Amino acid sequence: MSTRITIALDAMGGDDAPDIVVQGAEIASQRYPDVKFLMFGREQEVMPLLNQTTRLKDVVEFIHTDDKVLSDDKPAVALRSGRKSSMRLAINAVHDGRADGVVSAGNTGALMAMSKFVLKTLPGVDRPAIASFFPTLRGESLMMDLGANLTCDADNLVDFAVMGNAFARCVLGVQEPSVGILNVGSEDVKGHEYLQVASSMLRQANLPGEFVGFVEGDDIGKGTVDVIVTDGFTGNVALKTAEGTAKLITEFFRQTFKSSILASLGYILASSALNKLKKRVDPRLYNGAIFLGLNGIAVKSHGGTDAIGFANAIGVAVDMRDQDIVRRIREDFDSLTREPINEQAAFE
Repeated sequence: MSTRITIALDAMGGDDAPDIVVQGAEIASQRYPDVKFLMFGREQEVMPLLNQTTRLKDVVEFIHTDDKVLSDDKPAVALRSGRKSSMRLAINAVHDGRADGVVSAGNTGALMAMSKFVLKTLPGVDRPAIASFFPTLRGESLMMDLGANLTCDADNLVDFAVMGNAFARCVLGVQEPSVGILNVGSEDVKGHEYLQVASSMLRQANLPGEFVGFVEGDDIGKGTVDVIVTDGFTGNVALKTAEGTAKLITEFFRQTFKSSILASLGYILASSALNKLKKRVDPRLYNGAIFLGLNGIAVKSHGGTDAIGFANAIGVAVDMRDQDIVRRIREDFDSLTREPINEQAAFE
């Protein structure tokens, strides 16, 4: 880390805030001792927690505000009435240059609306997107959009591919990322027209790495590509389906190992392997949804995470700043070859 990084934290966002924010910051401080924090929240709730920590006193600057964004606030309402909220002040700190990124476990829609309003989008980006990591057989993949844009056109998908490609190279360390568009089949003739147009545009875009074309739902877990591009509606359904499936399998395991004495004994014998599996699919390790396409770094932690998960979300923001991801995305858009595509030709 060449320069000291400062991360702004919304101390009041999340189901168990401010506890998980303070505890998560302390864990992150152990991992990243050169990182400083600006923490925004209610003094009477946050300061007693900060005073109990051993590492944060020297690396946290606390800023008091009584206001916070509620989990059920509509984005438009939060944008109008939350100007002095902990979330908004944390985002403002990024805009003003006092922080290098913001992390919040609060209301996703409000965080996106405020971040887009305050930080603006990068030149050439029509809409920012939400990206996150998926565990796969090959390691992990990045998937976007996961809910920011329920409907998209071909240009939006191309934008997502450019941003995801840059993130995979800079933050994940994949020098030649493979990119695919999520579709109902891998054949070129499958899917909606805008998907086929986007595919044709990406084949001519000269992005680093490889554009493989269309991928299917089962390719997500296989790790067929490093970056999966889709609209926010499909991406969010895929995300929630994966989360639900993971919970279902976990419950099946629990019921099975409690079904008999022999099954319980089998659990004891297999506990080491099962613990390895648990760590491999632990959602806390993949916590931290990234808002790509903004002129600044904003990371959304899962609202129901614990301190370890929140610390990992902070780590995502630190890595993004350390690799200067905003500048790299801007440069990739500047060099993007975006040829107009005749929609009829895309089918030929």
